[in-house]
Amino acid sequence: MTGGCACGRIRYNAEVEGDDAYLCHCRMCQRAAGSVSIAFKNVPKASVRWEREPDYFQSSPIARRGYCCQCGTSLTFEHPDHDKMDLTVGSFDDPSRFVPTAHFGSESMHRAWINTENLHEQKATDYQPLNERWLKATGKPTPA
Repeated sequence: MTGGCACGRIRYNAEVEGDDAYLCHCRMCQRAAGSVSIAFKNVPKASVRWEREPDYFQSSPIARRGYCCQCGTSLTFEHPDHDKMDLTVGSFDDPSRFVPTAHFGSESMHRAWINTENLHEQKATDYQPLNERWLKATGKPTPA
């Protein structure tokens, strides 16, 4: 499977087995993602081939996070002394195959954000102010 950052500067190809993924709710991940949780797919480090290595931030004495210094996309979490790493689900070109099977860091979980099934849904492509801005800026319709 392929993936990368928002600006395209950092790209990867990963041999991925299984569809299982997990959500991490620990405070470090919340801060790193700027969100209430972050979705990860755990893979062997040897299964990932980088076209360009990510930039790294030493996020604790035992772990580092890969990201793009140009666009800010969060890409990885890893312990340097371990043979596996996490790739952010959102950085895959097609993350649709992954299914969350576990929660980690549940002591910091914001439960109100877990089941959002009954909330109002709106497609970005149906939001006219966004469509008008996008068309004015690019001359093209809003991408799906």
